[in-house]
Amino acid sequence: MVSGVAEQRGVALVTGASRGLGAAIARGLGADGWAVAVGYRSNADGARRVVEDIRAAGGTAEAFAADVTDEAEVSAMVRRVVERLGPVEVLVVNATGPQPLVAVEELTWETHLDQLRFFVKSPTLLLQAVLPGMKERGRGRVIQIGSDVFERALPGMSAYVAAKGAQIGLTRSWARELGRYGITVNLVAPGWIPVERHADVPAEERAAYKADVPLGRMGVPQDVAAAVCFLASDASSFITGERITVNGGHTIA
Repeated sequence: MVSGVAEQRGVALVTGASRGLGAAIARGLGADGWAVAVGYRSNADGARRVVEDIRAAGGTAEAFAADVTDEAEVSAMVRRVVERLGPVEVLVVNATGPQPLVAVEELTWETHLDQLRFFVKSPTLLLQAVLPGMKERGRGRVIQIGSDVFERALPGMSAYVAAKGAQIGLTRSWARELGRYGITVNLVAPGWIPVERHADVPAEERAAYKADVPLGRMGVPQDVAAAVCFLASDASSFITGERITVNGGHTIA
């Protein structure tokens, strides 16, 4: 081991990794010995900081820019990752876009497409880009970042909820289809875990949410990162098609 980082493994690509949950996931995988491709779209400074953090801890990381909803950009990004770091063994589909509240009376097909681009189109493009390398190696980990909002069914978020439901369907179907190649496909579904973009959420709103969490605390990005790192590890080799909810028990029926 070097500087507390585990022995070098393969390559992990994490999209939306310049901040928030993605940044924590990238750092966690780096600490576990994965060479991390830190994917981002526009936050170059954030991606650079994540790369520097991983390297400072003794790990390997590089930043790669791409619009993960664009087929040509996804293909080009994965080619660069393979050229610079090696074939992708772990794909973490984390990138997301805006999640506005939209009343059903105001829903349009474009509203739905805005969410489906991130949670159906992007995962499909990313998987297709890394799949040849995974098949060739006879091993792969695909980990989608979902949401417990599918159970919570929040009013005004039906387009987002529907797309997150579709993401679960992709996970289950892909797990069946790709298992014979040694590829596992799972989904981690966080609850509300405050990150940078939640800085302006009132304290009373946080307190109200926390009061409904059986474990009595808010989640932190490292909680999600720990679940992803487990699913990326050899310890999860017989787990596929599953959805792991990380929310302190908030949606226990």
